[in-house]
Amino acid sequence: MGQVQQARNVAIFVFDGVEILDFTGPFEVFITGSNRGQDFNVYTVAELENPVNALGNLSINASYTINNCPRTDILIVPGGRGARHEMHNETITNWIKEVSNEAELVFSVCTGALILAKANLLDGLKITTNRLAMNELREVAPQSAEIIENVRYVDNGKIILSAGISAGIDASLYVIEKLLGKDRALEAARIMEYDWYE
Repeated sequence: MGQVQQARNVAIFVFDGVEILDFTGPFEVFITGSNRGQDFNVYTVAELENPVNALGNLSINASYTINNCPRTDILIVPGGRGARHEMHNETITNWIKEVSNEAELVFSVCTGALILAKANLLDGLKITTNRLAMNELREVAPQSAEIIENVRYVDNGKIILSAGISAGIDASLYVIEKLLGKDRALEAARIMEYDWYE
């Protein structure tokens, strides 16, 4: 008798000033593509227990803090104005680096790439971000990284980076395709009534 595959834990990091669709887009994709929770267990994680204020003062109560977050299989680091602050928060960049050692996949949305750069995860990789933040990424990216413009996402194997906002939805669907097959990704996009830019 075959062993039942345990659901992968998908942790989405949230912080003050996070772009709303950067984290809610991937959240929606992974719950929609989870086969009713059998394949993905999706949750938010923040540095502290306090509510997080996303752009537009949307208040979020994260499910976990970085101190009690379950083992993470997929870590998603969104962007937004607050990413410019979090990229200098060593508590966060150290946590992301530590989690990335055990995670199967790490991916950023938009200016989440700045945080990954400061966590020293981008050496020798192809990287991207929101088209309006390319110069900021150039300033913090290692010289060994290659910045790719005009793409929705880039896959380096373990590290995936996506462009701005809605590109995080495309990258999330791509991750589902990578892990569970194209049919599952297409079904998730169909349920969401989303035109997927593959």
